[in-house]
Amino acid sequence: MLTDQVRKARQKLVLAHFHDEVRQDWDSVLSTFPHPHYELIPTLTVHDGNSAVRDYYRDTRVAFPDQHHEIISLRHSDDAVIVEFWLMGTHLGPLGQIPATGNTFRVRMSAYFIFDASETLVCERVYFDTLSILKQLVGGLDMKNPKNWLLAARCLKGLLAMSGDKPVPILTQTTPPVFND
Repeated sequence: MLTDQVRKARQKLVLAHFHDEVRQDWDSVLSTFPHPHYELIPTLTVHDGNSAVRDYYRDTRVAFPDQHHEIISLRHSDDAVIVEFWLMGTHLGPLGQIPATGNTFRVRMSAYFIFDASETLVCERVYFDTLSILKQLVGGLDMKNPKNWLLAARCLKGLLAMSGDKPVPILTQTTPPVFND
């Protein structure tokens, strides 16, 4: 059972993490866990270690320099803080191989901030609907305007190129838990 003290400490850490991400204060964000580790479930990608996570931050902020969030709810479990939130931003740079569309997005997400037995944050596991984001970024193009046809084709080409990436095995080769009576 979690104590109020543990809940408050975890919540303070997670809220600082969220706040510092919006400020793009990467040193402060990374200080919330000794070995940064992100798992993005919809894209089956993992960013593990300081350098990989910094690259992830850089790439997402090139694509969405104004990325920010609005927390919907925060819950506690035995080993995690679960946050539901809206993620929002404007697509002003490339997102992987998808060129900037200039469109905005707002998507509902959840993140599991997972703690180990010593109350160390060991992972942020994020769930979201990729199609909702793509629909807003690419579907928001005015296809009646011929100048957007090439951009739409480049977006589709970039999306198809990215869809061939191999999933990270730790996200697909899981072991079911054993439940004792």
